[in-house]
Parts: sequence; structure tokens; C-alpha cells
Amino acid sequence: MTEPLVMARALVKRFGNFVAVDHIDFDVLPGEAFGFLGPNGAGKSSTMRMIGATSPRSGGELRVLGVEPDDYGPQVRARLGVVPQEDNLDTELSVSDNLYVYGRYFGIPRRQLRQRVAELLDFAQLAERAGDRVNDLSGGMKRRLTIARSLVNQPELLLLDEPTTGLDPQARHLLWDRLHRLKRSGVTLLVTTHYMEEAEQLCDRLVVMDRGRIAAMGSPRQLIERYVSREVVELRFDDEEAPAMASLVNGLAPHTEALADRLLLYTEDGDLTAQAVARRGLKPTNVLVRRASLEDVFLRLTGRQLVD
Repeated sequence: MTEPLVMARALVKRFGNFVAVDHIDFDVLPGEAFGFLGPNGAGKSSTMRMIGATSPRSGGELRVLGVEPDDYGPQVRARLGVVPQEDNLDTELSVSDNLYVYGRYFGIPRRQLRQRVAELLDFAQLAERAGDRVNDLSGGMKRRLTIARSLVNQPELLLLDEPTTGLDPQARHLLWDRLHRLKRSGVTLLVTTHYMEEAEQLCDRLVVMDRGRIAAMGSPRQLIERYVSREVVELRFDDEEAPAMASLVNGLAPHTEALADRLLLYTEDGDLTAQAVARRGLKPTNVLVRRASLEDVFLRLTGRQLVD
């Protein structure tokens, strides 16, 4: 079997009496995109910092690139690429100098580094902005530059903590395209996100995290098939009506969730279920038939929405 690049068993992270990561197990295999999906405070970033050898574990077992990061921190960090939640680029330097100066920290020879910087600017679609100051870039450009910088040392494992937070849809899709290209080139991706669409787009496998624990693990499609139905019918009523209407849809779907502003009916055939709703004489203000998503998985497992 292929040796995992990351292996965690009963991994724990505590801050005083608060348990941020609570005895979790997972493996990350070479060449895959592995995700941690969950809301803010789920323990995703704490897990990433332990993997990145910047925060010691409080308990359990953790091996990264074959060694324990607590004991071999510098060696692990030298083989990683890290994209933090917040861009920490040097705003006083040009776009290209941000890459060049960072590359010198790794002792890369100057001639080799200049070639590497040119390649990364092309990859990030920033070659025409090489001489510009960072402050002149858009949010999406800054994010692509941060990712390009994380690749200067040609890492074996790339850690991306909420990589597209704050980006508009166009910038998000462009970033996804860059990450797909990295994966095809053999780079292993480890991603945290609270965006269900991002997890479905990027991840071969993922864990659903909530309050420091892993609630489920598998591919996006496996999780949807395991925990929810193929389709969902959303019924929207006036705010005060939705919970009260839940009893009136009994029997129309194998599983129903009542949210503050809508009812979710989980079913294998959304159109037939919507027709059954109409035959009962119910008159929602809006009816939407959609494919089930990872957010539905999270709701089914935790009883609350992913955005909470």
C-alpha cells in the first residue's frame, strides 16, 4: 500500500481546558486532494497548524512526510507549501520580488530561482503584473500570488487554509482551475473550507468536522449517497410558517428538515415529491428542486447549517 503523506491517530489539540481537536483519525495519500469541511471553530485550522509543524499536538499520534512534526519541524516545513487564511504578502515589494525574496529563504540558487519565479508568475497568470506593487492587485490576484509563493520550494504537500474566502465567484473559479492543475502535476493538496461547492470541486476525499470531531469521511459523492437522498425539495413559506408546516408534509419524503425559513424534503425524485406537495393543497411561496449537497450531509449529521 502507498504510505500516507499525513497520518493522524487520536490527534488532540487543547488550548487550556478547551479541546479544539478531539481525538481524530485520518490519512492523506500521495497525489490526492483531501479536505476538511466544517464551520468556523470546527478545528480545521488547528489541525492544519499541527500538520504544518507550527503548533505542537496535545495528544495522539501525527506523522507528516514520514516523521513527527513536533520533533522535525524545520525539515517538515522545508517540504511543505502553506497558503494561510489571510494573505501575508510583502506590500512594499513588487509581485516578482515577493516570490524571489521568499525563494531565497530556501537557499535556492539565484539563476534557478529567477527561472522558477518566471514559471510561477505564468502559472498564476500574473506575468504581466510582475513589476507591480502588491497593493495594486485585486483580491483574487493576491490570492494567486500567495499560492504561487507557496510553490517556490516545489513542495510535496500543499496546505490551503480557506483558500477562496472573500473572493468573488469568478476569482474563485479561476483559483480552482489553478489548484486542479497543481493536482494533475502530482502535488498533494490538503484543503480546509466551509464552502460546500469548493469541497465538491476540489476534494477526492474529505472529512466533515464539527466541534473538533470528525462526523464523517469519504468522497463527496459517497457522503451524499450515504447520508442523504439524491435530490432535495426546498419549500419556502413565510418566516413564521415554515416550522409549523412540517407536520403537513409527513410521509411525502423519507426525511424532512425544518429550518427557520424553509422545509427540506429529501427524496429520490424531487419532481414527484413537489407534485405530491401540491396535491396536498400546500401553497409555499417558492418551490425549488435541487441536487443534494455536502451542506445537506452536514445538516443531517449535526442538525445545523454549515454557515452557523
